[in-house]
Amino acid sequence: MAVPQLTNTVSPEHTPIDFSSLTAQQLPQLRITMDRAFHGSPFYRQRLTEAGITPSDIRTLADFSRLPFTTKQDLRDGYPLGLMAVPEEEVVRIHSSSGTTGKPVIVPYTQKDVDDWAIMMARCLETVGVKRRDRVQVTPGYGLWTAGIGFQAGVEKLGAMTIPTGPGNTDKQLEMMTDLQTSVLIGTSSYGLLLAEEAERRGILEQIKLRIGVFGSERWGDKLRHRIETLLGIETFDIYGLTEIYGPGIAIDCPEHQGMHLWTDYLYAEIIDPETGAVLPPGQEGELVLTTLVKEGMPLIRYRTRDITTLLPHQCRCGSPYPMIARVLGRTDDMIKIKGVNIYPGQIDHVLRHTAGASSEYQIILEHRDNKDQILIRVEANAHHDLETVSKNCRKNIKSTIGILADVEAVPHGSLPRSEKKTKRVFDRRYED
Repeated sequence: MAVPQLTNTVSPEHTPIDFSSLTAQQLPQLRITMDRAFHGSPFYRQRLTEAGITPSDIRTLADFSRLPFTTKQDLRDGYPLGLMAVPEEEVVRIHSSSGTTGKPVIVPYTQKDVDDWAIMMARCLETVGVKRRDRVQVTPGYGLWTAGIGFQAGVEKLGAMTIPTGPGNTDKQLEMMTDLQTSVLIGTSSYGLLLAEEAERRGILEQIKLRIGVFGSERWGDKLRHRIETLLGIETFDIYGLTEIYGPGIAIDCPEHQGMHLWTDYLYAEIIDPETGAVLPPGQEGELVLTTLVKEGMPLIRYRTRDITTLLPHQCRCGSPYPMIARVLGRTDDMIKIKGVNIYPGQIDHVLRHTAGASSEYQIILEHRDNKDQILIRVEANAHHDLETVSKNCRKNIKSTIGILADVEAVPHGSLPRSEKKTKRVFDRRYED
């Protein structure tokens, strides 16, 4: 199957998207998904029966918006294959979440699911400008995790060369990068920074011929993007996905960098108020809820991703027919409540972007002292900048932007840890003994 080509028609900036027309096209497939889940998945048959709903009851999107949500806890409770919706002989692969906060989530894939995911991933790579002559170094993990094998499938679908280095072993990564003249780097933004700084330290930046970086699996801000792009001389793109919904590759940034295009021929998206569950209109920030449109092995209906974003109401200048979500601000379970204010780590990224002398790296440290919560923001300063000045400016910007008085400690550049995977930024010590 050929990779679907994107339109080259350029649309005017901020042209509104006709969401009513888009969702009308998606409704028939939503009803097919409902039918597949109801008749194939014991979980959904019980869930919908308890709610007094059958697939034939879903005639409009208003009907659909009254369906119960699916949560990650539902998937954990169904471990290992309680949400599978096809006979086992149709399952060709499973993937799994890490399970670091409970039972892992096991996701079964049919051959069509695997093929569809490869098409989406190839579309992502095509969107950011990857060509068949590119050499693509894939640094995420392989195995049960979705990232490594998902990216490789997309690269091969597009017809480019895969260099499947997998995670870690920075010496080997840089050796492959220089010897094979890698042109596209795929990984986490944290590892992209580590590789860029290590290449600078070794004096080999001139030997590196990268032109594109595709980074996902964690949220990252503009300061980090600028740092990686400046060191490596590349353009970077944010890719989005989650294990429960295929894996990475369901949405991606484009060269206009206005947001991430979501593949609405495979997914139906809603934005809800995370507190009430009410559906919000395009343009309002809330929690992303996804329903798979063609997934066979484990279709998901109204799955709460916990990711905070916005369904953007305008078309992108690139001319893509696919609507965009904003880059993820954070997760509802990452929200910090301190001094009566709700804070997402992404807001600290925003503050650093507008603080002169501040680098991309930071830590949020929460403690409970003197019968009240305390917050310390530890920020890396760029080289040759006065630490006290950076601290003062950052403290001022946090107050004006977020609305709290925080302790801020600026530390020398390179003081905070780098990671080959995801960087841990929040340390909540309030409830430690």
